[in-house]
Amino acid sequence: MTTPLAEVASSTSTLRAFLHGLPGVDRVGADARAATLGTRSIKTTAKKQAIDLAIRMVDLTTLEGADTPGKVRAMCAKAVHPDPVDASVPSVAAVCVYPDLVPTAVAALNGTGVKVASVATAFPSGRSSLDVKVKDTELAVAAGASEIDMVIDRGAFLAGDYLKVYEEIAAVRAACGPGGAHLKVILETGELATYDNVRRASWLAMIAGADFIKTSTGKVAPAATLPVTLVMLEAVRDFLRTTGRKVGVKPAGGIRTTKDAIKYLVLVNETAGPDWLDPDWFRLGASSLLNDLLMQRQKMTTGRYAGPDYFTLD
Repeated sequence: MTTPLAEVASSTSTLRAFLHGLPGVDRVGADARAATLGTRSIKTTAKKQAIDLAIRMVDLTTLEGADTPGKVRAMCAKAVHPDPVDASVPSVAAVCVYPDLVPTAVAALNGTGVKVASVATAFPSGRSSLDVKVKDTELAVAAGASEIDMVIDRGAFLAGDYLKVYEEIAAVRAACGPGGAHLKVILETGELATYDNVRRASWLAMIAGADFIKTSTGKVAPAATLPVTLVMLEAVRDFLRTTGRKVGVKPAGGIRTTKDAIKYLVLVNETAGPDWLDPDWFRLGASSLLNDLLMQRQKMTTGRYAGPDYFTLD
C-alpha cells in the first residue's frame, strides 16, 4: 500500500497489483467479530436515542415496476413525518426512487431537508453501455436528484477488469457534477463471492471517487450482512487513514427490525468509530424497517405496541 493512490489507476496491471496487495480478510475472524458485536446490548436509556438515530439514517426506498407518482408522494409524506401524530419523530435521510420519478419526489420534498436519491446506471444489473449509464445519471441529476446510487459491473470486476470498473465509476462521478450529487456505489456483495473481493471492490470504488459504498441493490440474496458491512467499514476507516478522505457506508436489503438496525449501529461504532454515527456517513437502505422502528419507539413512549395497521405500509 505504498503506491500513491493518484497513480494506482494508471494501468490495469498497476490497479490489479494494488488491489491484490491489500491485506486478505480472515473470513472466520470477520464472522466471529460480527457475531460478537451483534450480541451487544445497549441501555434502555440509550435505546430511544438509537432508534431516532436509525430513523434519521433511513433511505426510504421504493424500486418496483409498479411504482406510481401517488405512491412516491405518499412515501415522501411519510419520510418527512414518519408518525403524523408525533412531531418529535425525526425525518428520514432520503427517499430513493427510479429516475423517472425523481421530479415527483423533488416536488414533494422541496424545502423539507429530506434528500432525493435515485438509482441509475442500468440498476440493478449494471449491464449497459457507459454512454447509457452516464446519460441515466445526468438525467436524474438534472431532474433534481441530490444523490445517485449506481451499480458496478460485477461481471467486469469478477473477470479482473478493474480498470473498466474504475473508469465507469469515475465517469458517473463526473456526471454527478462538481460539488453536485453525492455518489453511492453499489457493490452487490452477494455476487462478489469472497470477503477479499468485497474489500477490493470497496477500495476500487473509493479510489474512483465514491462518496458512499453500498452493499446491495436489495434485488440479490444475500443482501446486507453484518460481516460484509464490517469489511466495508474497515475499508472506509483505513481509506481515511491513508488518504484523509472520509467515505460513507450504506448496508441495504434485509434490514427489517429495530434489533437489526441497532446491531449495525454498534458495528459502526466499534469498527469505524463514532464519527460515522451520522446520516452523512452511514445510511440504512430499507423499506419495511421504518415501521418497526416507529412501533418500538411508540412502545417506549406509551408502554404498548400499536396495531400492525397503525402505520402506513410502504
